[in-house]
Amino acid sequence: MAHKAGFVSIIGKPNVGKSTLMNALVGEKMSIITPKAQTTRHRILGIVNDEDHQIIFSDTPGIIKAKYSLQESMMNFVQGSLIDADAVLFMTDIHEKYDENDVLEQLRKTSAPVAVLINKIDKSSEEEVKEKIQFWQEKLNPDSIFAVSALLGHNVMPLLDYIKEKLPVHPPYYEKDELTDKSLRFFVSEIIREKIFKLYDKEVPYSTEVVVTSYKEEPRITRIAAEIYVERDSQKNIIIGKGGAMLKKVGTYARQDIEEFIGRKVFLEMFVKVIPDWRTKKNLLKRFGYEN
Repeated sequence: MAHKAGFVSIIGKPNVGKSTLMNALVGEKMSIITPKAQTTRHRILGIVNDEDHQIIFSDTPGIIKAKYSLQESMMNFVQGSLIDADAVLFMTDIHEKYDENDVLEQLRKTSAPVAVLINKIDKSSEEEVKEKIQFWQEKLNPDSIFAVSALLGHNVMPLLDYIKEKLPVHPPYYEKDELTDKSLRFFVSEIIREKIFKLYDKEVPYSTEVVVTSYKEEPRITRIAAEIYVERDSQKNIIIGKGGAMLKKVGTYARQDIEEFIGRKVFLEMFVKVIPDWRTKKNLLKRFGYEN
């Protein structure tokens, strides 16, 4: 059998479960999963290999109307993933009311086959699922429709079979033992950022960026230093907390997950710094990896 390889873009609005699906498909924790919207900011590639196939999934930020430079960069990642996709998984959920006509227009224009994934069917009746399938059939007339539960893994294997069928004949793009295009440093910063999203409220997580400034593997321990950037002094005080208690909590939870992720002992040091309005500054966004 000829080897097949290709790029599969997962797109949809925030909070429809794209990251949960990505992690289920890849079998590794690649993307941040939190109950808050817009936690994915980058385009993250997750690579799945078997003897005859290489599937390169890209999890992209949730589709939103961009209000400032960071969000514009996030939406550029979505556009980029549609351009080079060999197949597109358009994810919605069972209770979502979809009115983003510009997104549907883009999906109609793409030459790649589009599969609609109706997620969270574990939270609905059979009747609701049938109605939703009919709605998407009429609205988009996609190549295929899958009713899935990313969280429970329902219908994930048939979806993988569908994707393999759609891949073009091509040698592998990446080495067969590679899982992603991102570095360990990137995933460490994402783990810290995930803890911030889970532990803090309101605007604070969205105003935060995490950069790993040092990553040293010693014989018995990996020493990691990270800087947490916020936009205002008041946010810095919230991140640190009374007597440093909140920052310590972030560090404890993050360190446990990083140790599990890299499989060795970690010493984690974090510093909080203020950069006013970093989300609107193109030069800083470039430095943080948001500008192509």
